[in-house]
Amino acid sequence: MKLLILGGYGVFGGRLARLLVDLNGLDIVIAGRSAVKAQAFVNDVQGAAILSAVALDRNEIATSLPGIMPDLLVDASGPFQAYGDDPYGVVKACLGIGCHYLDLADGAEFVAGIGQFDAEAKARGLIVRSGLSTCPALTSAVVSAFEREMTVTSLAGGIAPSPRAGVGETVLRAVLGYAGQDLDLMRDGRMTSAKALVERRRMTIAPPGKLPLHNKPFSLVEVPDLRLLPKTRPDLRDIWFGAGVVPEVFQRLLNFLARARATIGGPDLTGLAPVAHKVLSLFAIGEHRGGMIMVAEGLRGGQPVTMSWHLVAEGDDGPNIPALASEVMIRRIKAGDLPEAGARPAIGDVTLAEFETAFAHHAITTGFHREPPAQATLFQQLMGSAFDDLPLSLQRFHGQSGKTTWTGRADVIGSGNPLAKMISRIFRFPAPGKDQPLTVTVSPYKDGERWVRTYGTRSMVSTLRPGVGRSDRLIVERFGPVAVHMALVVEDERLQLVPRRMTIFGVPLPARLLPGDLCFEQDRAGVFGFDVTLSLPGVGRIVTYRGTLAQR
Repeated sequence: MKLLILGGYGVFGGRLARLLVDLNGLDIVIAGRSAVKAQAFVNDVQGAAILSAVALDRNEIATSLPGIMPDLLVDASGPFQAYGDDPYGVVKACLGIGCHYLDLADGAEFVAGIGQFDAEAKARGLIVRSGLSTCPALTSAVVSAFEREMTVTSLAGGIAPSPRAGVGETVLRAVLGYAGQDLDLMRDGRMTSAKALVERRRMTIAPPGKLPLHNKPFSLVEVPDLRLLPKTRPDLRDIWFGAGVVPEVFQRLLNFLARARATIGGPDLTGLAPVAHKVLSLFAIGEHRGGMIMVAEGLRGGQPVTMSWHLVAEGDDGPNIPALASEVMIRRIKAGDLPEAGARPAIGDVTLAEFETAFAHHAITTGFHREPPAQATLFQQLMGSAFDDLPLSLQRFHGQSGKTTWTGRADVIGSGNPLAKMISRIFRFPAPGKDQPLTVTVSPYKDGERWVRTYGTRSMVSTLRPGVGRSDRLIVERFGPVAVHMALVVEDERLQLVPRRMTIFGVPLPARLLPGDLCFEQDRAGVFGFDVTLSLPGVGRIVTYRGTLAQR
């Protein structure tokens, strides 16, 4: 099978080619405006597939395509919002030579308009799909998963690329082009409009048991889902989708400019694309992680219910996601499992299970959060399905409601640093000593828990509650005026408590002053075990205590 990837050496086209290079019997033609760049890409990629390069301008596609005669073409060039007076020239050229067509479009108008070629595609037995990307291919697969458990009446979602993902200038140009303009969406059961990049919502991307992304704002952007999903989901009354970029001050500036344009008019903001691209490149700092979230509200058995789906991609694996739907589809076609002929948006063509299989080959984790039962404990509420992955001894410790008392033994290691000793005394951390008797009492406290740890004669009191706002999905442990906001991460059958924020009298401290804690719980010969090291930058270790507990 001969596959032509238009934009084949670009960010997403190149990713798609690398994803498919293991396929025997596949000829991949890397096409783009620059023959030099196309050939350089081909020289750099090795695999079972046969790669070749060709210079191809989409404006000349009608005359160039017959000389290549691919069986399947994937348009990964974009941005599809800027395809000019004849945006479907590539589609027409494919139909003209009897070639299947897929694209990675995310422009709402472009994807919605692909249906005009349905009759011709069916008559020729050709597959024509638009939007085989994150939106709407992946988003619609998530919605279908929601619908297996509830009737969905409201949807909100967002994509947060890694700050080092390298958002292209052409993508920024497309987004800035519609900033401040009206976007069609459904609200309160009727189609209306809202201003692009003006509306904002804060959300936290947090797959159960995994290190979450930091809570961040998302600004309303154009995606095909805003127009298409209400047409296929008659119960849907509200839909919203945003993008979250860092640094946050940059996003706030975009919000201001979009609001100004929406209020006083004026030219579009595309002229700022080069500057915006330089700013994002300059501030490509922080965690090299990106993610996605979908939140559904609706009814189950007549009762209101909320579910959310979360995805986190580590490092450079995030930009693979827009190419995965096309990878799945191409592998299916190559194996002779052809989808239904016709032209339509790629809604329902790839299942979430197929996406999950593709994710497994990358550093991509996903998961659902469901509303916990009324009797769920604090840790069960925050951890969701990841709670069931804990060893039984940890489930027993964190899974009981009401007051419980635990006893055991612990080793405590102090510090020789005078400042560390002073901090330890102020917060009544346990005194150094081996094999000390330990009693821990856990009691209900407001919407959380109160812990009293007694080492010998010294007691240490703290409260644990679910985080809110910027600490959404975190657990907050408070020692007097100091609060440590931690993520609950399950790894290697251990529960790790990872500091993400810290406040004193409610004032957040800079990230560089976060405590360097190594705190985890694990099963030790069938009983609850803990290992905690508290340290501070510039001070070093404050205290280490480790031991085991059994219920009294």
